[in-house]
Amino acid sequence: MFLIQAAAEVPVVEPGSADGVFSLMWLVIALPLAGAAVLLLGGRATDKWGHLLGTAMPVGSFVLSVAMFFALLGRGEEERQVGQHLYDWIQVGGLDVGMDLLVDPLTIVFLLLITGVGSLIHVYSIGYMEHDPRRRRFFGYLNLFVAAMLLLVMAENYLGLFLGWEGVGLASYLLIGFWQHKPSAAKAAKKAFVINRVGDMGMVTAIFLAFVTFGTTSFSGISAVAGEASESTMTALGVLLLVGACGKSAQVPLQAWLLDAMEGPTPVSALIHAATMVTAGVYLVVRSNFVFERAPDAQTAVVVVAVVTLLWGAVIGCAKDDIKKALAGSTMSQIGYMMLGAGLGTAGYAFAIFHLLTHGFFKANMFLGAGSVMHGMNDDVDMRHYGALNKMMPVTFLTFAMGYLAIIGFPGFSGFWSKDKIIEVAIADNLLVGACALVGAGVTGFYMTRLMLMTFFSSKRWERDVHPHESPKVMTFPLVVLAALSVLGGVLLLGSWIVHWLEPVTGPEEHHELPVPAIVITLIVVLVVAAGVALAFLLYQKREVPRTAPTDVSFVTTAARNDLYGDAINDGVVVRPGQRLVAGLFAFDRAGADGSFMGGGAAVKAIGGQLRKVQTGYVRSYALSVLVGVLIVAAALLAVNV
Repeated sequence: MFLIQAAAEVPVVEPGSADGVFSLMWLVIALPLAGAAVLLLGGRATDKWGHLLGTAMPVGSFVLSVAMFFALLGRGEEERQVGQHLYDWIQVGGLDVGMDLLVDPLTIVFLLLITGVGSLIHVYSIGYMEHDPRRRRFFGYLNLFVAAMLLLVMAENYLGLFLGWEGVGLASYLLIGFWQHKPSAAKAAKKAFVINRVGDMGMVTAIFLAFVTFGTTSFSGISAVAGEASESTMTALGVLLLVGACGKSAQVPLQAWLLDAMEGPTPVSALIHAATMVTAGVYLVVRSNFVFERAPDAQTAVVVVAVVTLLWGAVIGCAKDDIKKALAGSTMSQIGYMMLGAGLGTAGYAFAIFHLLTHGFFKANMFLGAGSVMHGMNDDVDMRHYGALNKMMPVTFLTFAMGYLAIIGFPGFSGFWSKDKIIEVAIADNLLVGACALVGAGVTGFYMTRLMLMTFFSSKRWERDVHPHESPKVMTFPLVVLAALSVLGGVLLLGSWIVHWLEPVTGPEEHHELPVPAIVITLIVVLVVAAGVALAFLLYQKREVPRTAPTDVSFVTTAARNDLYGDAINDGVVVRPGQRLVAGLFAFDRAGADGSFMGGGAAVKAIGGQLRKVQTGYVRSYALSVLVGVLIVAAALLAVNV
């Protein structure tokens, strides 16, 4: 199968060998992991310089990743996979799993995204968390997260991937609930942790099924023999992997944790919920292409989930007044586009990863921009209290505007190239799916323009004690870099470079037949987006924006404000039935299981209680009992003799 080389064909380099930079690939993970260990175990002695160490570690990983990228770039297409065996990890019966790493074209783009954008977010956090007394611990958690995410994308087998998967879950729990003195933050962290464990059950079951079916958890090992499994087995495996992906990537029906996760510090939102963690599900589906290519029904399930989610998140984004939650709804929708591309198979894998990269640039830019706005507005997140900030915060405004133009797909900006290609492939595959993706693009234009107008334009609606001001340079520098990437990210499509680069993993580009010329579809997408922008302009620039949200709104608006009742659905479908089931099992346990085991003891206790009554403690009573007993025995003997 062309999708990944067989295990015997992947060259393996030993740590510390003379095989160039690839012998140091383990350091990419080890650097941030060491930073986390020092910062979390070093105590207060590291407070003064901990943030500098925490920032230096992902920067070091980024340098190594860049070096490996150029080393791969200098190789032929069939030689762009390098493995590294660190040690034997699990050897039990027929299960033999090594701690093995893999660097290939798919891995390297994730390494550059995680370490590059991650490093910028670390720099930004130096200023954003400057006055937080637990800043050193925050950087320790950031390093732990980066290390876990790097292991997730570098692992050569599903068990190694799952180790990083769970590490990411732990680190996200710690970061979302970092301000644990806030009950809402602690609750959001628990909610994210629990919902992700539901998805993880799908992942665990998928790994079990893969081992039972193929006798290995290695990507290359499974790919080499995947054709021997039945379609039903591959479908089950694909659906279980999709369940895991839904949890990490906040796809319906496991999406309810994402908006609550905005309770964490803003750099957390940028790192975890824009550029890395929520993209793990997309990575899983694309990495497992050798499964989904043999499971058409599982691919269809991916497409259905993606379409529902991209519309779900877009509708939510239209009604949120919290700037971070509006961006979170947008993230959910954009991840839906990526999953849609991944679900469309070889025609869409490369474009899913392309949009993942561009989204990492412009969404991290906008989340950090939102944090900059909050920094200048006394941490107020309500956009109804903003307005007219374009002149007060010029750098934040200009950089945020670059991200805005990218996400709505303004011609020439990165999102124009990546999202439009997914829509194009979707239309070629299925007109209904393509139409839904097109509608999502129009809604994106509406809610992002709404956010832009309410924040930087319209009328001034500041609180009396608020004095907007620009953020320090340590915070604006990452914004400038990310803004530039938001504009220039589309160059990855020149000459179909990103498509050809990923071919060793995703296979040759599949040419698709369009019902109309591609330029016509591009014009239609631009017009639909323009309609969404114009509608937002009429509602939020031409009209006065009230400082408080109106209560006399439509059912759709109310539903969107309540996250389309995602929590209520979970409560009715899962939580309450689960509570009733547990209550019933508890009652059965008490009445049935406990009753059967404890009934005998209770009977003996009751008999003992009755017998205890004859033990009075008086000698005369015992003497009388003896006399009565003697008389009874004597009478019995006389009766026998007679």
